[in-house]
Amino acid sequence: MKPRVVVYKSLPADVLASLRERAEVELFDSAAFASAEARASALADALATADGAVGASVPITPAMLEGAKRLRVLSTISVGIDHFDVPDLNRRGIVLAHTPDVLTESTADTVFALILATARRVVELAEWVKAGHWRGSIGPQQYGVEVQGKTIGIVGLGRIGSAVARRAALGFNMRVLYANRHPNEAAEQAFGARRAELDTLLAEADFVCLQTPLTPETKGLIGARELAAMKRGAILINASRGPIVDERALIEALRNGTIAGAGLDVFEHEPLAADSPLLRMPQVVALPHIGSATHETRHAMAACAVHNLLDALDGKLVGNVANREVFGRQLR
Repeated sequence: MKPRVVVYKSLPADVLASLRERAEVELFDSAAFASAEARASALADALATADGAVGASVPITPAMLEGAKRLRVLSTISVGIDHFDVPDLNRRGIVLAHTPDVLTESTADTVFALILATARRVVELAEWVKAGHWRGSIGPQQYGVEVQGKTIGIVGLGRIGSAVARRAALGFNMRVLYANRHPNEAAEQAFGARRAELDTLLAEADFVCLQTPLTPETKGLIGARELAAMKRGAILINASRGPIVDERALIEALRNGTIAGAGLDVFEHEPLAADSPLLRMPQVVALPHIGSATHETRHAMAACAVHNLLDALDGKLVGNVANREVFGRQLR
């Protein structure tokens, strides 16, 4: 008998077809509900008779799993797992699979796009031209700052952080500082990266790039004190998770000129409210969480997530497991 699987985010047609060959599939339209509460209740009902589920962007809470006695695997189409209560999944013996490798390069490209766009004021000046203000040679009022040869500080030198370091060191001759729980000897040898305490990194970097996962320890990691420790001309880049930055403190730092600008792909609350002060600041580049949003990468992520799901249901998944404790118990 085929396992029963709930799909709560749309999949490419060919990926969905491959899943249907090996599983009984229920498609769940997460966007069809007027409230998050109604969506959670309906998804909980769907999970109650499922062996596995694949999707993204929807919080899966312990309450939603109370009736899901058959559920063995959750496979998220993302590298981040902050939509899940991992200790609760461990208690229930549910495997959580994710897609950490396939989005590395596209997300690192987005990070560097934010670096260049903020440093050279690309979005601001493109709008300036469209508004008809370009009537002669530009002057210092339109100048940006160099990226070449500057210092980049990367908070979290994992897969994506290392890919950003490679672009910075080899492509832009940048000095690379990083703050990480453990040394990254490969990056030190390949890119001349130097490990530093967070305060040192903040004080020395021209661009501070956040690439750390969201955990209880990293929530609010960058607040008023940390922003004040940055150079006055520094730029903050966040393409990891919004709550790592205290958004109110960031708005004040930008208003007061404590830092020069920010390139943001993520926010404390998404979508970003239309009345957010960040949207009225010319020194801010705000993107709609597009880190991995290319046709190629999103297809690869969906295919990887389905592959993870099916292998886990078959008891043979050997990688991409976010909660190894359950992996060791359930899949050995």
